[in-house]
Amino acid sequence: MRKIILLITCMFSISVFSQIKVLKNESLVEIGKDNSVGLYKKEDKFTINYQDLNTSNLNTIRSFSFQNLNGDVSGLYKLIMEGFITAVPDENIILELPNDIIELHYEKNYGQPTVQFIQIINKNRKYVGKSQFLTKKQVEKIFGKTNGKYALYERSAVNSKSGVNTASTATPGSTGNGKKSKK
Repeated sequence: MRKIILLITCMFSISVFSQIKVLKNESLVEIGKDNSVGLYKKEDKFTINYQDLNTSNLNTIRSFSFQNLNGDVSGLYKLIMEGFITAVPDENIILELPNDIIELHYEKNYGQPTVQFIQIINKNRKYVGKSQFLTKKQVEKIFGKTNGKYALYERSAVNSKSGVNTASTATPGSTGNGKKSKK
């Protein structure tokens, strides 16, 4: 009887340990980061992480993600930079992502134009996250223009030829023909 119980116990312990699987560790590639805002890439999905200044707990990190279909990362970068070139827009530029709505809020701080990401989480105006205000130089650093890592999203935009665009990065008033010029 003892041998049967011992045998059953051994077989049970083997079956318990065989349920553990080693998963492939897919890490995020950092494109750029400045202070509490960073752009990361995982395969063809890009994520912007930021420290939420809209909460009382300053340790709250929020993020929003989108696919780089039709060069959306480059389009977002160009859209943000155009806001710095022109006079500070009076209204927020609103972008719709699959899960969230992002507003680009421009404001002059100490005479210098800055931009802030305002995230409407799950498209519910009840939950709003806000990043720090970013200068033009900080945006260039986040999008990898200063360290040369912008080539990571430029290359993936060329490789992805099919699919549906999930993020709107068109400038207000544009025709939205879907074609973007490359420099």
